[in-house]
Amino acid sequence: MPDSDEVTTQNSTLEQWTRALSESVGSPGGGAGAGVMLAMAASLTSMVAGYSHAQPHQRDTLHEVRARAHELRRTALQLADEDAEASHAFGAAFKLQRGPQRDDAIRGASLDAAATSSAVGERATEAIDDLSWLSTHGNPALIADVVVAFGALRAAVTGARTNVSFDLATLRSSGATLDQIHRQHPRLWTRVETFDAAISRIDVCVAEVDHRAAPTDSH
Repeated sequence: MPDSDEVTTQNSTLEQWTRALSESVGSPGGGAGAGVMLAMAASLTSMVAGYSHAQPHQRDTLHEVRARAHELRRTALQLADEDAEASHAFGAAFKLQRGPQRDDAIRGASLDAAATSSAVGERATEAIDDLSWLSTHGNPALIADVVVAFGALRAAVTGARTNVSFDLATLRSSGATLDQIHRQHPRLWTRVETFDAAISRIDVCVAEVDHRAAPTDSH
């Protein structure tokens, strides 16, 4: 198996990548896992779209949904690898000797990690509309796959939300207070609330179709 530093979603098998994820090295870690979950959601979205047959006035929309899903799968895997790199730098920063250089390294690594996780969350949030559209207009025989895709999408958003929050809070290790972090990085700070709203929206979407996906569920 390649060294964990050489394992990426592009040059490794699924077995190799998940084995690297299982190791106590942190790269890849949870943020990269969120990126892979987003890729799973995108792949399922593309599959459902490919099996669906739209009315003439909806064919362009269906084609666009599948095209976006194809692109999102590639982007999500790239973001997963970028997050793994950020995680490596994050861990290296904390191994430095205490002092200004360490504080600067932690600050830079934390912001890079937060930015990568934010990108995963943003792309996942944008994907809700297409998956929701498929839940209504897609092939009804694949509604279970839509719900599985929503689950993967929720995992991606949840991972992004938690990692952005954690990475921002880590800036306190370099001497900043939460109030200072809020003022200095308002865009990243507000992403946490945005992702919370996205998670709630996904839950609503799933609740609306779950009776079709799991009709034998007594609950």
